[in-house]
Amino acid sequence: MIVIPNVGVDDAAPGRRRWVRRAGWPVLLVLSVLIYGSHAPLIALSKVGGRVPFSSSSCVLLIELAKLLVSLVLLVVRDLPALPYASSSWASAAPYALPALLYALNNNLVVLMQAHMDPSTFQVLSNLKIAFTALLYCVCLRKRLRPSQWLALSLLMGAGMCHSYNNLELGAPSEEGVNKINLHISAWGLLLVLSYCLISGLAAVYTELILKTQKLPLSLQNLFLYTFGVAVNGVAHLSGAGGELGFLEGYSLTVWAIVAGQAANGLLMSVVMKHGSSITRLFIISCSMLVNTALSWAVLGLQLTPLFALAALLIGLAIHLYYSI
Repeated sequence: MIVIPNVGVDDAAPGRRRWVRRAGWPVLLVLSVLIYGSHAPLIALSKVGGRVPFSSSSCVLLIELAKLLVSLVLLVVRDLPALPYASSSWASAAPYALPALLYALNNNLVVLMQAHMDPSTFQVLSNLKIAFTALLYCVCLRKRLRPSQWLALSLLMGAGMCHSYNNLELGAPSEEGVNKINLHISAWGLLLVLSYCLISGLAAVYTELILKTQKLPLSLQNLFLYTFGVAVNGVAHLSGAGGELGFLEGYSLTVWAIVAGQAANGLLMSVVMKHGSSITRLFIISCSMLVNTALSWAVLGLQLTPLFALAALLIGLAIHLYYSI
């Protein structure tokens, strides 16, 4: 039997709670998977002459700003009248600075790692963040996973590696006319990618911890979180992370779709982290790989290989093992 996680709806509304658990939660998960999976194909469609025509730092800043504005509207319209005055204190907001700093640090690590490894090696090794997230989930949140759940997460890592290996960039043809895979990583690169996976897991688990321990409306918690997100990413953009491109230079309907989609997905993911878990987030990301590959095949002409079927099989088996009793 597959167990649907409790989404934490008010006990005073049992009818609504049952509806959310039976319909709303699966819809939220599927929608998040679809948005996650469409991100990379949309980036590919936005390219002009093989290059991204817009500033990535301005795009991230706009996504954070959109999430902040939506959170503010939800707070004012729905939650503000019943909100205790003390809940908006600096002490309540301060813990949300750490996730913003951790995510900013990881964004810089991704750039730094390019000098110590090839992108394909990074794609494969970055799947280790599943293991780090699970370990931190058990240690920081004092959760215990069954052996079958550890096996499920191992299968999830295997599915991610199959997906990454399927998308390895090939080098130039050799003298025999066969493409060789140019993989390389230095000792510093290995240390950096392990740090990246550790920070990724820590950011996810810590965000889940503060969302669940604070008895505050999610709209207010998001307001705190995205305020720091806007501040950190705003400083990064102003410091030159955007390069020589103008703030909105190169923006098209596709780019605005990326902004809207990622903003919506961030808000959906906060619901998952508060009422589900950071492990649920891992399953969403893994399932989105299949959507990513399917869309790339349909829209971009990507060649599917048996590794796609193997990854789908491993993910399906992992879901069954993790959520079955």
